[in-house]
Amino acid sequence: MVVIKAGSRPPWVGLSAAVWVEIAAGSGYTFALYSTTLKTVLGFNQQQLTILGVANDIGENVGILPGIACNKFPPWAVLCVGVSACFLGYGVIWLAVSETVQSIPYWVLWIALCIATNCNAWFGTAVLVTNMRNFPLSRGTVAGILKGYVGLSAAVYAEVYSIVLNNSASELLLFLTIGLPIICLAMMYFIRSCTPASGEDSSVHVHFLFTQASSICLAVYVLTTVILKATLSLTNSRTLGPPVGSSDDLVSGEGDANQLDPLLVPSSPETNLGNFLESDYTSDVDMLLAMGEGAVNKKRKPKRGEDFKFREAIIKADFWLLWLVYFLGVGPGVTVLNNLAQIGTSLGVDDTTILLCLFSFCNFLGRLGGGAVSEHFVRSKTIPRTVWTALTQIIMIITFLLYASALNGTLYAATALLGICYGVQFAIMIPTASELFGLKHFGIIYNFMLLGNPIGALLFSGLLAGYVYDAEVAKQQGSTCLGPNCYRLTFLVLAGVCGLGTILTVILTIRIRSVYQMLYAGGSFRLPSSH
Repeated sequence: MVVIKAGSRPPWVGLSAAVWVEIAAGSGYTFALYSTTLKTVLGFNQQQLTILGVANDIGENVGILPGIACNKFPPWAVLCVGVSACFLGYGVIWLAVSETVQSIPYWVLWIALCIATNCNAWFGTAVLVTNMRNFPLSRGTVAGILKGYVGLSAAVYAEVYSIVLNNSASELLLFLTIGLPIICLAMMYFIRSCTPASGEDSSVHVHFLFTQASSICLAVYVLTTVILKATLSLTNSRTLGPPVGSSDDLVSGEGDANQLDPLLVPSSPETNLGNFLESDYTSDVDMLLAMGEGAVNKKRKPKRGEDFKFREAIIKADFWLLWLVYFLGVGPGVTVLNNLAQIGTSLGVDDTTILLCLFSFCNFLGRLGGGAVSEHFVRSKTIPRTVWTALTQIIMIITFLLYASALNGTLYAATALLGICYGVQFAIMIPTASELFGLKHFGIIYNFMLLGNPIGALLFSGLLAGYVYDAEVAKQQGSTCLGPNCYRLTFLVLAGVCGLGTILTVILTIRIRSVYQMLYAGGSFRLPSSH
């Protein structure tokens, strides 16, 4: 039975509140919805718009500051910083798009967009770290649920934009400026640290199953309504102008896993829990483990599975192996995500809204399923979570070869497969990092791992895919590239990248297998001695 610390809320209340914050943390995916209006109203060219898309990615994925802050301040303080960034950043963009203020310099808009999407890093870090500490025995499941809602948020925002806000970019930005801060402020009171369970509780498993089932039902509903609306309005959209999901809208769509993750990211902890982990959680098991090592030496370096400081973790080979595995997994996914509209257009798809929603839905399934499946097998068979990373990277190789083949009927299947695999990369990296390096400094370690997103977007999307696409446009002597050659070389290179990622994942899995045998021996999680 979960014991609650005095003054804190039950952990399930905090997890429910965190879901709302995670949906808000997917606001970076809305760039595709208002980018065309931004370009038209302010008279930007495509290159200027693309650079703004880079700002969108950088802001969302640079979370080192919230990672540090989550160990020094309570969750509500971290969330307040995110609320301020959201209001200020999106407020400036709204002033420009609504033409309330004229002639805002381009560099001001670039910085404003960085600040606006950086709120997602603060939101995500606050709720992810807090809830993983509240449920240390169910890390994979918690990470899958919370990251899943970030992924699903892309479809949620598309629904709000088209049905509630009547496809108005100005109203969408006003909602992001005022609505999201209100939601997060309302949830802030419930997101607190509590004393984790001291042992296994069967009711926790039942609660998680109910939460996962409810989440899947919601995701199916959102996907169905978006597809039905896009299908029913297709004829009218061709008559009246480009559809919401046209290539102009999505061409600069952010790229991150936190992004379309479109759906996407999170985390954060609290001072009281830090003190708790340092003192109150020393148990008989901890002492036995320490005695087994010969003596309790407070100055000894931590071993894998214990709490690492960031400077201690960053010099470990496993840390960089995990970072490379994550980078080589999400980088190719981000590339397709950022170029999804152009990929669809090049292959003859008139409306890429359905492609966007399909990727979003499957990304959600990958995150939710990756967390749940890895949690089951790590407990029942002590199978390292990274086994599933390797499996999905193999599937990604096949997926990119499908993209490159451009065979009829394979575009939607490849997009669905890639969305699932992309989501699994997130769901596996989060609990794996916490199991190898502990939860005490997890915020900064997790956010450092997330740097793989913007770096992957820059290398694989901005340089590789962009160069290949422009070269093919020059050959065709047009303004838009058509045909499978627009991205064929890119897909083949990305298949090779995933092949390298698979090899490194196998190496990492072999190295850390002993850690999982130690943590999950007997089918239940054992908190390491440093806790």
